[in-house]
Amino acid sequence: MTDQTLSCESLLKEAAEVIGGDTPRLDAELLLGSVTGWSRTAFRAWPERKVSATDIARFYRLVELRRTGHPVAHLLGEQEFWSLPLKVNPSTLIPRPDTECLVEAALILDLPEHSNVLDLGTGTGAIALALASERPGWRVTASDAIEAAVELATENAARLGLPVTISQSNWFAGLPAATFDLIISNPPYIAGDDHHLGEGDVRFEPASALVSGNDGLDDIRHITAEAPAWLNAGGWLILEHGYDQGEAVRALFTSAGLTSVETRQDYGRRDRFTLGRKHHAER
Repeated sequence: MTDQTLSCESLLKEAAEVIGGDTPRLDAELLLGSVTGWSRTAFRAWPERKVSATDIARFYRLVELRRTGHPVAHLLGEQEFWSLPLKVNPSTLIPRPDTECLVEAALILDLPEHSNVLDLGTGTGAIALALASERPGWRVTASDAIEAAVELATENAARLGLPVTISQSNWFAGLPAATFDLIISNPPYIAGDDHHLGEGDVRFEPASALVSGNDGLDDIRHITAEAPAWLNAGGWLILEHGYDQGEAVRALFTSAGLTSVETRQDYGRRDRFTLGRKHHAER
């Protein structure tokens, strides 16, 4: 790629061929938009608009990084989740659209107006910030074991002006004594030998946010076993998991004494998260 007088459309076509993969045109438009400041709509309205030599050079560098597998979100430094623009970096998992299903499920639960909510392993803060944006009366706490993730989530909360309390904790271990009406989490749930860890964008994300023992369930076991002690009577636990882990996770929830246990699907109709409730009789 050497022509320094290319139009937007020429650049985008060329880049899409280089990038390949599932969404090459979208990736190319997002990258070109990041260096020019132009919207994807502008590329369609004015396809022959010329791009400066400086922006072309910057664009080519990003395209090459994308070609080698670097996630678009890392190249842009931002990912949208629940319509919230979140800063991202390689210290955390990139928020996925399917995780919005957990937010949707939480918002329709019959919870008190001033509920205490805990987001474990918050990463960018995506789930906690989405809930805080929709329920101003909820007192939302978020935690992560990784210091860099805590810093990133704190920055995102400040940028969005959302009052989420964020602290460093390895699951429940570092949290002050409290009880919650909702505990929600997208924990690591991939088996250590899963071949997907060496493919695509996942190669550039932290293993600590992905891998959880030989069967992918170590962290879910830990959270499920401890969660009831941190839940108010009638409180809910919601955990994201792999598409083939629903049966195992339901069994863990039931063994922990939770009721109303149910696995629900994501937008692609794959099992994606399980929820259960602490029985009222334990009040």
